Order: sequence, then C-alpha cells, then structure tokens
Amino acid sequence: MKIINPATEELILEIAEDSPAALQEKYRQLRAAQPAWAAKPLAERLAVIERYYELLDEEKNELAQTLSNEMGKPVQQSLNEINGARGRIRFFLDHSAQYLAEEWVTTEGGTKEKIVYEPLGVIANISAWNYPYLVGTNVFIPALIGGNAVLYKPSEYTLMTGLAIQKLLYKAGLPAHLFEVALGAATVGDALLDLPLDGYFFTGSYPTGKYIAGKVAHKLVPVQLELGGKDPLYIADDVADIAGVAAGTADGAFYNNGQSCCSVERIYVHEKIYDEYVAAFLAEVKSWKIGLPAESGVYIGPLTRAAQVTLLEAQVEDALKKGAKLLCGGKRIDRKGNYFEPTVLADVTNEMLLMREESFGPIIGIMKVPNDDAAIALMQDTEYGLTAGVYSNDFARAESIMKKMNTGTVYWNCCDRVSAGLPWSGRKHSGLGATLSHQGIRAFVQPKAWHIRG
Repeated sequence: MKIINPATEELILEIAEDSPAALQEKYRQLRAAQPAWAAKPLAERLAVIERYYELLDEEKNELAQTLSNEMGKPVQQSLNEINGARGRIRFFLDHSAQYLAEEWVTTEGGTKEKIVYEPLGVIANISAWNYPYLVGTNVFIPALIGGNAVLYKPSEYTLMTGLAIQKLLYKAGLPAHLFEVALGAATVGDALLDLPLDGYFFTGSYPTGKYIAGKVAHKLVPVQLELGGKDPLYIADDVADIAGVAAGTADGAFYNNGQSCCSVERIYVHEKIYDEYVAAFLAEVKSWKIGLPAESGVYIGPLTRAAQVTLLEAQVEDALKKGAKLLCGGKRIDRKGNYFEPTVLADVTNEMLLMREESFGPIIGIMKVPNDDAAIALMQDTEYGLTAGVYSNDFARAESIMKKMNTGTVYWNCCDRVSAGLPWSGRKHSGLGATLSHQGIRAFVQPKAWHIRG
C-alpha cells in the first residue's frame, strides 16, 4: 500500500497489506492474551492508560506532524485533536472505576443479588481517517480499560498514525498482543467480519456501516456504528451578535476542511437577518489562509481523499443547475494536492444534493426561511440523525425546536462539538449505539447477574 501526502502528492511510505493468514495470527494472539489482561486489577489497567495519556502529550509534536503528512489537516489542528483525545482519556481514567464496579442490588434476606461487568473479549475497532485519535479513543481506550483485547483497523489514509498509537500503547506498558493493527484497505476490513470476534465498533459511512451490520448479524455480538450526518443549523432572527454567530458557525462548517461527522452541513437563516448573516459568513470564509498543513496560520489544507474533490464538484454543478447562487469558491484549486476552494452557495433548496447528501468537504448551502416552523420542517427533512443546532437568544424558543429534532445530539448557541461526559450517538442513518459518557464505558462490557444464597 502506498501512503501519499494529500498536500503534495508525494509518496511517504509503502506498507504491505496483511494477508488472511496474518490476520488470523493476530486474532489468535489477541485471543490468547486477553484473559490475563482481564484478570488484572482495574487499577493496573488504568495505570497503563494513564501512562499512554502522558506519552501523548510528551510526543504530540511528532505525532501531529505524522498525522498532518498523511491526512492533510493543518498541524495546529492535528495538535488540537491530540489534546482533545487526551481530554477524553482523562474522562475514562476518572470515571471507569465508578461504572465498572460491581453493583449490589439486594443485600438483605436469604438471597443476595449483584451485577458484575465482564469484558466482551476480543473486539474489532474499524476506525476513521478524519479524526483517528478522537474516534479511536472513543473505542479502544474504554475497551482496554474494560479488559478487552483490540483488533484495530485504522483507515488506509492514516496507517502511520494507527501504528504510532500501537507503539505508544506498548511503550506505556500494555502487555504484548492486546492491541494488534490490521493493515489494509477494504478487503482487510471485510476479512475482519469473518473472524470470530466478540464485537464490532465502526466509524465511517452509512453504506459501509449497513454492510457491516448485515454481514455480522448472524453472530449476535454487539455492533456499534458511528456513521455520518447532514447536520442542520438554524439561525433565528433574535440573535444579538450576528457577525459573531456567523464567524462561529463558519468554523463549525469548515473546521478540518469540513471533514467531520458533526460539521454543520446545511444552514437555515431567518429572513429578517439573512443578508447580514450571509455577508458576515462570507467575510469570515474569505479571511482564511489556504496552504500546506505545516505553514503557519493555515486554516484550509487539502482534502484527504482525491475522490472527494470530484464529489464536491458534482454537488456544486447540481446546485447551480437547480438555481443556487455561488457566492464564493466552487472548484478545485489549481495546485498539487487535493485542494478545493471554500465554497458557499445561497438560494439553495432541500432538493439539491448539497442539502441532502453528506458533503464532507469545505462547502455549505445557506437557505432563507420565513419562520421557525419552516426551519423545523427543513431540518427534519433528512435520512440522518446525528446533530442539529439552534442559535437564538431565547432558550425556550430554541428548546422547543431542539425537542423536535430526531438526532442524538442538539446544540443551543454552539455547534460541531463533542463532550466526553455526554453520549455520542446517531439515529436513523447516523448509526447505532453510543460511545463516550458512562454508556461508552459500559459499551465494552457485558453484565452478569449473580444470585447468591447461603
């Protein structure tokens, strides 16, 4: 496999894909190592993760450079991601003991009863390229804390980061063969589905998630799917600081080049403030520096995948044919690398691909609406259900709208954020199950009921 720098199109490294025999051997080693790890006191498992937490900070500059080289995000954003991952690890370190402890339900009478939480066993973590530290941390950290072994498949676009994570975990003291990396693209991911694993945790697209769920359904093991979104945002007419809201929501749409599951993907603005909002939004977008990830001050780097440039071009073409107005951008940048101009379209409708299908790039459609009811109807018009946000000075007004959103997350006066203390979940085509929060700790263990008489 060739790892290509998306900013320069230069070859970084070649790595051999795992053969079926190699995957079988990694699985065998994981299965053999897992019982001893599960038998260790929780405090010992936490100590390993605590050291990994420290090493992430000690080696963050080198790790960030590697991530930027292979994935394309600006180095500062790679550093932000690593720091964000450490925040999530801190949550797991501080709260796992509480939620993994045995629970006594009945302590009096002839029969006593308790619940004990035991690891699933050997789980697959099929991870994503857009935030490999963050989305990986959601899975493999609580999985290891819970006593599991992990067969980790990084995206083929962030293989070096996947190997760096493995190296750091072993450096932190994780015993051998508890975290094996499956190296390869789709065929290797498919091969994992045939292994007798005890759970599958996937982050990626709806079509792939649907395929995984169908392929492993007969095993009756836990399957969690963190999938995409077409996340809507409504800007009500009572916001006080329109320019500030425009700048913040532009960042919510374009941070990481729009390559985030919870990026703002469509914006509905009350007609009373529409013109002022759009003007301020455009001013913010046009102020950003585009360039190589290592350049100081760069906000927009290359897209990770070359194919995404073609998809964005198709969305722009479709929108313009259906009456949208191009306010800025709209095409690939004439330079080496997978660069696409930050793109803003107005006069959009929900019939356009731009407003229906996940873009995962630096592009946004902004639509004028006459009232809250119109915004609600348009926000609800989607197959996805990841996040939805409302900006308004009136919480009661925003709360009424948020209650109507069939999404795993809602935002008031903020967007594009994830908190370790809250469950991260999707509805409809945005996924199954939840990571993070206490639910994300218990996702990697199974309850056992004890009836004790004597």
